[in-house]
Amino acid sequence: MVIAAYVALPLIDKLTLRWFTRDISARGALVANALHDSTIDALASRDAHRLALLFDRTAQDERVFGIGLCSSDDLFARSSAFPAALSCADARQTAGKENPRVTLPGGAVLVTRHSLVAAETSVIEAEPASEMILLHDLSFIERRSLDTRRYLIAFLAALGFVVAIISMFVAQISWRGWIAGARALLRGEVGPAGPMPAELAPLADDLRSRLRQLEDEYRRARGPEAGWTPERLRGLLHAELRGDEIIVVSNREPYIHDLDQHGGARVRRPASGLVTAIEPVMRACSGTWIAHGSGTADRDVVDLHDRVAVPPDQPMYSLRRIWLTPEEEQGYYYGFANEGLWPLCHVAHVRPVFRESDWQTYRAVNQRFAEAVLREARTDDPVVLVQDYHLALVPALVREKLPQATILTFWHIPWPNPESFGICPWRREILLGLLGSTILGFHTKFHCKNFLETVDRFIEARIEHEHSVVAVAERETFVESYPISIEWPQPLEGDWASPSDCRRLVIERHGLPEHAIIGLGVDRFDYTKGIVERLNAVERMLEKYPSLIGRFVFVQVASPTRSSLDEYRAFQQQVERLSVRINSRFGAGRYQPVVFLAEHHDHAQLIELYRAADICVVTSLHDGMNLVCKEYVASRDDEQGVLVLSRFAGAAREMHEALIINPYHVEETADAIYRAARMSSGEQRERMISLRHTVRDFNVFRWAGRMLSDAARWRLRARVEERVRKHGLPEFGGR
Repeated sequence: MVIAAYVALPLIDKLTLRWFTRDISARGALVANALHDSTIDALASRDAHRLALLFDRTAQDERVFGIGLCSSDDLFARSSAFPAALSCADARQTAGKENPRVTLPGGAVLVTRHSLVAAETSVIEAEPASEMILLHDLSFIERRSLDTRRYLIAFLAALGFVVAIISMFVAQISWRGWIAGARALLRGEVGPAGPMPAELAPLADDLRSRLRQLEDEYRRARGPEAGWTPERLRGLLHAELRGDEIIVVSNREPYIHDLDQHGGARVRRPASGLVTAIEPVMRACSGTWIAHGSGTADRDVVDLHDRVAVPPDQPMYSLRRIWLTPEEEQGYYYGFANEGLWPLCHVAHVRPVFRESDWQTYRAVNQRFAEAVLREARTDDPVVLVQDYHLALVPALVREKLPQATILTFWHIPWPNPESFGICPWRREILLGLLGSTILGFHTKFHCKNFLETVDRFIEARIEHEHSVVAVAERETFVESYPISIEWPQPLEGDWASPSDCRRLVIERHGLPEHAIIGLGVDRFDYTKGIVERLNAVERMLEKYPSLIGRFVFVQVASPTRSSLDEYRAFQQQVERLSVRINSRFGAGRYQPVVFLAEHHDHAQLIELYRAADICVVTSLHDGMNLVCKEYVASRDDEQGVLVLSRFAGAAREMHEALIINPYHVEETADAIYRAARMSSGEQRERMISLRHTVRDFNVFRWAGRMLSDAARWRLRARVEERVRKHGLPEFGGR
């Protein structure tokens, strides 16, 4: 505005001068006309004194400097201010110019001349031509221009001040909005008035992208997070949870005691991904594990409180067993959990079955597990890890009795979309049971999203999608993804036989060709694992690539499970018939392309198979994670072998160097197995090294560490808020 004022003032001066010049010329003509008659009369009488007096009175106007009367070239009469030095000739010459101004001691003067004509006076006609010379004072123009300049500057200053005040006010409001938006953006929140402002959306995208880049750079700078070990997990518990009590609750127990043929107790570990993941954590953390005692010798080895110290060779934590009657196990486990929730969540084209009697048994057994937690808890705020879909009601039941407890529930299977979950008649009760958790974990973000949408569909709750927090009746549940994994390094890794020795033993034990290309599948007998699709792909591969007939052998390990259910018995019979058909088509003599092992294998036996196999095929139709693929990779310290992995397994989101396939597409799966069979040793090594880094960096201790770190953060927040409430202070508004 100052620059504009400096530019505008000269233009205004020129314009003002032009306006006043025209005004003065018109005013001079008016004065001349007013004095015309009096001047003619005085000139006729040759009364110069009279004219001088008349001119002096007229020149009192601020704009008139002086008046003179020229008769011929002589100055006949003049006012007192009219300069004597200005001759009539000079005045006429000046008045004839384009800019008729002269500079006198008083300042600049505008000169105009006006002819006098006497209409009826013969005397004047006889005289030479007479003219009235008017000298107009221009100093008033400068005074007026100066006033105008002052007024303009004052106006611009006032306007600038008002604009500045308004701008500061608007800027302050905008700044506060931007600051609030930026803070919400950094915290991953939305504003109190609703979603993030549209103008912040591009900034949010850029900021999130940059934060991801910084996080990647930070991780690369720190190196791989390979430091997650049992010792580090114990250190985390000591540092962040300060040795707080840890209680694990699951249906399946980590160690089963069965009667052997001599009547003694034989210990075995069940083939379960849950046990594979949780048991190393318990050995690292100590505490108590509550589970259903299903072994034939389980009752014989427990104490009076139904507890037994495990592992048997080096006890590190307590196993508390729950006893169920056959009727309870049928309704709770086989009925509601595995005929209802399992097919419902896996969407594996098997119709779920829901019975009222099964639901009542499920509720009663969940109540019993919750009561066991209450009896085992030595404090009012233990850390309780509830595992899987068998115990969906336990979190809310424990929360009701132990409101200060930190409850971490991990859902080991997929969570379906709201439409699929809506089939369950007791969907509301299950959701409210799970929302009794402090933290609810799933394998992937996709499952978390499905859960939040299901909650939004079926119950009244406040959902903060940016935070992944669900609030029901002022109780918050943090929903997060925690991809589960396996122990690294593997137990007894130093005692493993070499891959060549394992290969030799497997070939001898099962009568395989000496130079066989060994494919391997390891699963429980379950229709969600894609065993039928896998064998169909093997059959199709042998059809398309007959050069592999006589060399390729597929070993399928299928541990019997839930054999009391009709669907599982029918599925097992279907797999057995398919194996017989393939062997009859492509087998010859001792060569059988499919070796079917429908029996339980312990960990050492599986390691031997993993290290002997050239290819591991995982064709889950829908799986939360699937730890078989990670166990296979962890066992291959020779950096050989190929992993063929279903894209419907949660592990496919981490293990990108595997051959990712759609198990429903037989041709694609068959081609992938053939490619794996022909893959060079160098490519195998490149892929396996990267896969092993992934499994090493994202091991089970990291999985547990992330959950327990989040638990520690929420425990600290709850304790601080409790202290604040006790002292009568307002609660913290942010996380």
